[in-house]
Amino acid sequence: MGQAENLTLLTLDKKPDFVETAYIQDITQRALSYIRAGYPVHFSGPAGTGKTALAMHVAAQLDRQVILIHGDDEFGSSDLVGGHNGYRSTKVIDNYVHSVIKKEENVSKQWVDNRLTSACKYGLTLIYDEFTRSRPEANNVLLSVLEERLLVLPSVQFGEGYLQVHPEFSAIFTSNPEEYAGVHKTQDALLDRMITLKLDRHDGETEIAITQAKSGLPRKQAQAIVEMIREFRTIGVNNARPTIRACIMLARVVALRGGVVDASDPLFRKMCHDVVNIDCVKVSHDGQALGLERLNEIIDRFCTVAAKPVLVPVPVAESHGPKQAARSSKRARIKGYAL
Repeated sequence: MGQAENLTLLTLDKKPDFVETAYIQDITQRALSYIRAGYPVHFSGPAGTGKTALAMHVAAQLDRQVILIHGDDEFGSSDLVGGHNGYRSTKVIDNYVHSVIKKEENVSKQWVDNRLTSACKYGLTLIYDEFTRSRPEANNVLLSVLEERLLVLPSVQFGEGYLQVHPEFSAIFTSNPEEYAGVHKTQDALLDRMITLKLDRHDGETEIAITQAKSGLPRKQAQAIVEMIREFRTIGVNNARPTIRACIMLARVVALRGGVVDASDPLFRKMCHDVVNIDCVKVSHDGQALGLERLNEIIDRFCTVAAKPVLVPVPVAESHGPKQAARSSKRARIKGYAL
């Protein structure tokens, strides 16, 4: 059998820039409660809702090493469980009596564990990302793992034909809704064995906090970008796009070039066009593309308040003695200046 140390294992720590708003904390605590009760968790939602990041965050709280699997249409059950990979040959030569040579050779198939088997055997946390991209027949092996805590293996490897799942084993699944291209319909028996948390678009406060943390921009500028993207989201044919990734992309580029979120900056406007260009072409009326025009209106509305403040010089009164200086200071305050 292969050893867990021969696999690529992840040791996850909490990211310093991971944002935990009340919305994120609520989902995290519920997911941890289900996992600690012995149930696998399934994060389901459209792109940009943070399914994978949330799965990693929850797994980090479990204090166990992680094995990561990405769903693939080409997967078979052996890609999860393992299989025979080559042959192992052993040869024994006995020359104890110098005039007699005894040879013994044995050739056997070599079994190699794959990631699901190693996770079940050593009590690791399994993150199965986009598991609906794998065919249902490949995922059938999970049914007994999640319910009876038994992993069925080829009888040629184990006389009993199964492996008892380690009590510390836990599983976290993620998937996009089934109307997305490239996914398979999941068997009801598998969904019935897991607790599904449906993730929706983040609330505005969470998106602002994430954008600020990922870019380093001041909150006011991050807020202007998020509000612009959220407003543009409402006019498209697909209200799920642009996702929060557009906010992060734009904010990071602005921060990298040392710029500001300002509609009067031609370069900033062009960057906005580039980031949401694919969504602009989907907004049309009577066959005419109106996305770019509407985007410019939204940029003008939301991205003028984030510009750098204009610094007004503060007048300083001349000093001609203590009493005169005091009178000058008083007059300045009355006029609204700050000394």
